[in-house]
Amino acid sequence: MTARPIRVLIDTDPGLDDAVGILYALADRRFSVEAITSVAGNIGLPVTTRNVGGLLSVMGRGDVPYAAGAAGPLAGDGLNEVAIHGADGLGGVTLPDPLTAPDAVGASGCLAKVLSQVPMGALTVLALGPLSNLALLARDAPEAYARIGRIIAMGGTIEERGNAGPHAEFNIASDPVAAQMVFAGPVPVTLIPLDVTRQVRATTEDLDRLNATGTVAAKLSADMIRAYFVGSAERTSRPLHDPCVMLMALLPELFGTRPMRLSVDCVTDVGRLVPSQNGPTIDVAMTVDAPAALDALWRGLGS
Repeated sequence: MTARPIRVLIDTDPGLDDAVGILYALADRRFSVEAITSVAGNIGLPVTTRNVGGLLSVMGRGDVPYAAGAAGPLAGDGLNEVAIHGADGLGGVTLPDPLTAPDAVGASGCLAKVLSQVPMGALTVLALGPLSNLALLARDAPEAYARIGRIIAMGGTIEERGNAGPHAEFNIASDPVAAQMVFAGPVPVTLIPLDVTRQVRATTEDLDRLNATGTVAAKLSADMIRAYFVGSAERTSRPLHDPCVMLMALLPELFGTRPMRLSVDCVTDVGRLVPSQNGPTIDVAMTVDAPAALDALWRGLGS
């Protein structure tokens, strides 16, 4: 008996590794992507939204609705990663024009509409960027937000050094107020921090193997990951942060998680995850079978 696909909503700021995760979810038939929402993060909102439309276009998925969300954090100034992802967010890799325009109702309206049409708890949110859109949905449409079955988010760091400061990771630091709201909300959260994502790495030889499968998703992903190496030829591998979210949804046995009570520092060491007896309990991935994870990602992109 064939298992039913996992029904997912993707909230994202593509971004090179975001794009690889999206391509994986669109290529692997074990996922049913019901909508994609964009958020400012790696690059500005117009670019992340256009990239979502282009990724859907290159995969021939004009049937998947997408919408633009938050142009910045709930409070304070946002961050960006233009230096890593390039001005286009994709390291110069070209995508076709979108097949359709983004939904005019915006991210909250799009998410609420899709959630209202499915049974309670049927949809998993795969969150690849700052959690601004989800926090706004929780604030403005709490009944719709409560219909989410689970949120799997890439973000934070526990023991690893941060990439947005010594103790902070980019997605959480970009909108710490939103992260705190989502962690404390009614929907279960699984967090995949840098402690795990930095272990799932691709070398140029791995990219040759991926490219050789010949599918659109594989070849495009290989090109995007290669863009990570431009200007840093001394690096022998690059981490694949955001695809770990998709892998957790599909193959949770590859990860080891444990519950933690955590709060988000929104004032002093912005974005830092702080152990707290009064903090919400979330499941945090702390181990991964990295070779198996990479093999699974390559198989999905090559399917």
